[in-house]
Amino acid sequence: MSDRMTEALFDLLARIVARLATLRRQGEEAAPPRLALPAPPVPPEDCLSIPVCDSSRDAEAVRRAQDRGQYLARQERWDELAEELWAADQARAVTPGGAPIAELLAFGARADVVLAAEHALMDGNCDEEAILEGVTALELMRREFPDNPAINLIVALAHVDIGWAWRGNGWDATIPKLNRSRCMAHFERAVDLLAPFDGIELNSPLIASAHCAMLATQTSHDIRVPDRYEDLIDLDPTNPRHMRALGHHMLPRWFGNYAKLDLEARRTASRTADIWGLGAYAWVHFDAIALDEGACAHVDVDFFIDALHDIVERRPDQETVNLLAAYCAVAMRQGPGGDNQADFNRQRIVDCANWLIRDHMTEVHPLIWAHASDGFDNNARVTSVNRFAARGRDFALRVIADLFSDEIGRGYKVTFTDKGLHLDRRAKAV
Repeated sequence: MSDRMTEALFDLLARIVARLATLRRQGEEAAPPRLALPAPPVPPEDCLSIPVCDSSRDAEAVRRAQDRGQYLARQERWDELAEELWAADQARAVTPGGAPIAELLAFGARADVVLAAEHALMDGNCDEEAILEGVTALELMRREFPDNPAINLIVALAHVDIGWAWRGNGWDATIPKLNRSRCMAHFERAVDLLAPFDGIELNSPLIASAHCAMLATQTSHDIRVPDRYEDLIDLDPTNPRHMRALGHHMLPRWFGNYAKLDLEARRTASRTADIWGLGAYAWVHFDAIALDEGACAHVDVDFFIDALHDIVERRPDQETVNLLAAYCAVAMRQGPGGDNQADFNRQRIVDCANWLIRDHMTEVHPLIWAHASDGFDNNARVTSVNRFAARGRDFALRVIADLFSDEIGRGYKVTFTDKGLHLDRRAKAV
């Protein structure tokens, strides 16, 4: 090839590259802003040091309670299980991360039955007799305790779980008729089992929570969903999970609209001000604005951020700090985009990760960050807890490294301790 031809070829390639770069820039300018997760390389240990709590007190407490419920059920020590579950519910006993002990005992007690049904359905086995074998055994056991609210609750929640397994996670219009009918049958049975038991009369958050959970398949216009949740929250105002569930059910896809969602958030904040300050406003919106673009566009973002500050002030434990930081830095970044007001509100909430991490974090809880990456989807399948935790650790370290990229770039080592954050000059390589 002659020198002239070579020069012409390189000139053509240069013009092509320049044109592609121009088109790329134009596309980036025209595209809506994207809130992708930061992806800097995780710095070496001499740049960032933060304790990683691989086995938190909360995770251990959750496992112990679930294992206890499962053990007592397998041993058919139902009297003892019912007594322990009811005592935990009456005492509002929770794990360090706030999970109700009674709820965990009930989950463990029905775990074998529910998992067997779920595995059968996942494998494509729709043999109803095989799927119902476990819950039928629970129904037979329940006949020995017809008036025991704890036993009836366990059987009812087993039906709820199996009903959701039949339904799956798809859109309602895509669910086969058979699956929908089986789901409804299990929910109707659960409603019947719990109908004689009133959470307010029994002073039982667990019973009241179960009644609220079963609202999802009820179509009666006479049901006052906010009233049901108000009763539940008043029974157990220190538990934010009830407030989060209220917000979810106030979305237009369920029983409310954006105005009702905001109203219930403000009402709940007013009723629980002695415990949470403004915090309940954020708890009610917590999952709703992460799931729904319209809810995110309508939230009072200044009120929401003030509420986050009040939550941390009143509950500064690392489980809560990690939950809020992961929510802001990971879950809220993954919104769909396309609505300017929602994008603006979302970015302001994402920015709260800065002060949450800098001012309040002392350790990383990987499982919390992993759940945030799934949008706190309780139905997400976790095939390996170790891989799940490793993913959460990676998310957390990437976020923290990105947050401190300027300091790290200027030669500082970022160290988190239980006394606070330290920035020290790194030793220069020899």
